[in-house]
Amino acid sequence: MSTTHSFKQLGLIGCGLMGASFALALQKHGLVDKVIGFSPSQRTRERALQLGVIQQAAASAAEAVQGCDIVLLAVPVSRTAECLQAMASSLSPDCLLMDVGSTKTDVVQAAIAHLGERLNCFVPAHPIAGKAQAGVDHAEASLYEDRRAILTPLTQTGATQLQQAQQVWKAIGSHVSLMSPPAHDATFAAVSHVPHLLAFAAVNALSAQPQGAGFLAMAGPGFRDFSRIAASDPDVWRDILSANQAEVLTQTRHFRAALEQFEKAIQSNDLEALRQLIDQASQVRSDWALQTGPAEHED
Repeated sequence: MSTTHSFKQLGLIGCGLMGASFALALQKHGLVDKVIGFSPSQRTRERALQLGVIQQAAASAAEAVQGCDIVLLAVPVSRTAECLQAMASSLSPDCLLMDVGSTKTDVVQAAIAHLGERLNCFVPAHPIAGKAQAGVDHAEASLYEDRRAILTPLTQTGATQLQQAQQVWKAIGSHVSLMSPPAHDATFAAVSHVPHLLAFAAVNALSAQPQGAGFLAMAGPGFRDFSRIAASDPDVWRDILSANQAEVLTQTRHFRAALEQFEKAIQSNDLEALRQLIDQASQVRSDWALQTGPAEHED
């Protein structure tokens, strides 16, 4: 690939963990000269300045993106539409605009509704990265290293913007994959959104019982590992589950069918069937390995 494009000015909308880490990564690798940031929280803006995440704080999203040749929208998915609408008229005609949202079909719909003649600038993105601790104070330049970044370009996305997006994510250490928005949302409903939903439901089911506190007192590493993601941010996951409603509900139906197989085997005391179900899951999990490298393009 040709030399990675270097940017003059990053407009950062959302100075939390994801956005701040992206800004730090670009600065670490010498890919941007200046970062202007906006966050609704004055404290977050001030802290981002103190930490060197941004060099200038803006009073609005529109102000933050003016004159920028790269813009990152790092806000909860429920705020995507309002932010795109607010900044659309201030975007430079040839800038690269990306988001980091965990759902993509809704983000694309918002972009089509609000970006107008700037739609060519937009490359929807979803970096598969994060930390247990959110917020600008936990941002780090290495967050995206050796992690997958999924791009879901539109038919209207400019060829230059797509190339720049691929280059910049690779330059900060990510492995880039391309998917369509529907394929992305179906995939992550299965491997991320519903697993979170099941963890939330399992913890609630346990704690709602009269003996729940006593059960929890006896829990060990297995429960710790299974339930870790149940401690995720409620606002973030409310938005994700709502935004990807159709795909999430498709996957919950698959889960119910699988759970019924286990219940049937237990109720009938069919030990062989029960063992086969467990063995099937055990084999799939044993054969699976966390993938970060290049993947095939999915339509």
